[in-house]
Amino acid sequence: MTGVAGVTGVAGAATPLPHVMDIEQALNRVTYLAGRARQHERLMERAGLTLDRASVAILRFISESDPLRPGVLAVRLSVEASHVTRQLRQLEAAGLVARIPDPEDRRAQRVQLTEEGLAAVRRIREVSRQGMEVALTHWTPADLERLADLFHRLVSDFVTYAEAELPGE
Repeated sequence: MTGVAGVTGVAGAATPLPHVMDIEQALNRVTYLAGRARQHERLMERAGLTLDRASVAILRFISESDPLRPGVLAVRLSVEASHVTRQLRQLEAAGLVARIPDPEDRRAQRVQLTEEGLAAVRRIREVSRQGMEVALTHWTPADLERLADLFHRLVSDFVTYAEAELPGE
């Protein structure tokens, strides 16, 4: 069975595209390094916040969208609704998010960032940006531009692949 871009299914014996294993290993390494607990602790310390990783992910996601219903947020984050509900309660108690009426359904609510939540996301992004700048300080502007272009392309292709109906589904 052939899947996306001529790549044979897991059970088949496909010839890997050149450099795909190197890319996969590099992405796994970056994901591991970025997701380490110590890295998150450093980020929170520098941003002056005391949020767990799940809260930061939710805040970042909400900041990049219009106000969302909690259930939609859970689907988009690929987590259980109960997990999002629990995190939102904590974020609401901390004054970082607020529930607002859903204009399409008066019985439902949406979640948006408060001014304090927006400020927290700005601090997190600024500290993250500073860390990236330190790591990439020796890169040329041309290399940075190329990397940004390739990352955007990579994310776009991953999203397309994730949203495509795969054979057998």
